[in-house]
Amino acid sequence: MEAAPRAAPDGDRHSRCDDTPLAMRTTLEREFVTATDRIAVGSWEVEILRPRNADDLISEADFVRDERLPYWADLWPAARILAAALAERAVSTHGQRPRLLELGCGLGLVTAAALRAGYDVTATDYYADALRFTSVNAWRATHRVPVTRLVDWRAFPIDLGQYESVVAADVLYEHSYAPLIAQAIAQTLAPGGAAVIADPGRVAAPAFLAGLSGHGLVLRDTTVRAYDEGEIHQRVSLYTLTRET
Repeated sequence: MEAAPRAAPDGDRHSRCDDTPLAMRTTLEREFVTATDRIAVGSWEVEILRPRNADDLISEADFVRDERLPYWADLWPAARILAAALAERAVSTHGQRPRLLELGCGLGLVTAAALRAGYDVTATDYYADALRFTSVNAWRATHRVPVTRLVDWRAFPIDLGQYESVVAADVLYEHSYAPLIAQAIAQTLAPGGAAVIADPGRVAAPAFLAGLSGHGLVLRDTTVRAYDEGEIHQRVSLYTLTRET
């Protein structure tokens, strides 16, 4: 069996992933009560390891400090829709791979889809545990490991670089996030690149779209896809953004 590579050590600025993904999975299964879902992404089926119950991870201390809740531990419909969209647009891997940044990677489904599509991926989240699950799930699905980095949108790092593609799923659930996400995209989207935001109609979406021009961004396309599974019925908008010209 092919050995799992070690995730690239990224220094103090990045989350530390010193174990192989296989060893990391063993550690996660020891630290968390976990469950595994098999997710269909178009014709591709991927296995996602997750905490069995996200509510068990709620920390009163974290919430009091900065209203932090473990949204990362659920697999949201918007992430499935965005992953499917990425799976449909495989990129050429001749020469240097295009770079993709995910804002709020959660459990890593979108990151895995992007790796499979041919991108080099930097996956970011506010929770270190999200980065660990993302590394494990991405390796399991693609035998590739993303770069991971702990990122707070309210203190966005200035050294993330620029990417041909920036993506995010279901990140506009607080009013305050509208300008933060727009600024993060403006800072990291390379000239000629495109960002795709998957949103199921969260409260900050109207303000986000209305404020794009103030960040030098423009909405180029909107595609709406239906998500229907069990009792969950959502219409997820895929907003494609570019820099103003």
